[in-house]
Amino acid sequence: MSHIPQIKVPATYIRGGTSKGVFFRLQDLPEACQVPGEARDNLLMRVIGSPDPYGQQIDGMGGATSSTSKTVILAKSDQPDHDVDYLFGQVAINKAFVDWSGNCGNLTAAVGAFAIASGLIDAERVPENGTCTVRIWQKNIRKTIIAHVPITNGEVQETGDFELDGVTFPAAEVVIEFMDPADGEGSMFPTGNLVDDLEVPGIGTFKATMINAGIPTIFVNAADIGYTGTELQKDINSDADALARFETMRAYGAVRMGLISDISEAAARQHTPKIAFVAPATDYTASSGKSVGAAEIDCCVRALSMGKLHHAMMGTASVAIATAAAVPGTLVNLAAGGGQRDAVTFGHPSGTLRVGAAAEIVNGEWTATKAVMSRSARVLMEGWVRVPGDSF
Repeated sequence: MSHIPQIKVPATYIRGGTSKGVFFRLQDLPEACQVPGEARDNLLMRVIGSPDPYGQQIDGMGGATSSTSKTVILAKSDQPDHDVDYLFGQVAINKAFVDWSGNCGNLTAAVGAFAIASGLIDAERVPENGTCTVRIWQKNIRKTIIAHVPITNGEVQETGDFELDGVTFPAAEVVIEFMDPADGEGSMFPTGNLVDDLEVPGIGTFKATMINAGIPTIFVNAADIGYTGTELQKDINSDADALARFETMRAYGAVRMGLISDISEAAARQHTPKIAFVAPATDYTASSGKSVGAAEIDCCVRALSMGKLHHAMMGTASVAIATAAAVPGTLVNLAAGGGQRDAVTFGHPSGTLRVGAAAEIVNGEWTATKAVMSRSARVLMEGWVRVPGDSF
């Protein structure tokens, strides 16, 4: 019996923030995969190793977590005043689909570096030494992101002493600005309220802040759902009933936010919205064994991604946290002590993170103007990824 041989596709495996993903230039993909559709989705799933009923992605590049089941496609941008188009695909682990509904803030940290190293940035815009400002068009949510990438001797600097909780080794700092970070069209608070009563049949009714900033996110109070806000992955991800409750809450919140019309649609939209729970600042021990003191943080936040508690914090959810904290009266703002603020330091399972955000009332509605955070990125491997020639 004859079989179609494998093909080679140029690719780079990169850590960005607390995530890892396989990066491609659009022009390097097989022709059938250079446009949206089934062929592209099938290729990316086969690269990552999905769908995998074992949930391990052994036969692919994925790492069997939402943080490591990710793909990125970059191309020179045809948008005015932008350098590169950034398209993010979140690959489901045990199901056959790629979710294109949102951005990955962590991998954003690697977009500028990959674009420079791959020749997608005009050479005259890259200094010999200093910082290269990369103007990114995020195609999933049609927003502008500015990445400030350090350059040494004409090349991207990846090593450094910037430490990021959730990442083992230090690296060079990359500052990222999310411009006008409200995700999608319409109001930053799609229900028109800073706090709603979210009714979830069979589970209860909960106070919730539902916001479109960075990524659509549903925030609830940890105490209202029986948690302290200091939980680690093992406390949540080993509890199948708890995960099912979170998913049901997420589905009903998605309907209230107008992202889906019926809760049954949530299964095919796992990447967005996110669901998170918040609590006032509390002492706890992070997953690394590091002690986090209440005096070091403004609040505690835990967030779920693709049905599991995240090991640190998604970059886009960090934008949502900072933006919500900047608006007096939201659950995040109240957990952080209330009042006006232009930045928040929050505790997550791996440690702490500080994110700045600016929000103001325009024409009677809250709007976010910018969110800023620091991340890092490092190329782990580059060359070709191989897939069977009939994968797509």
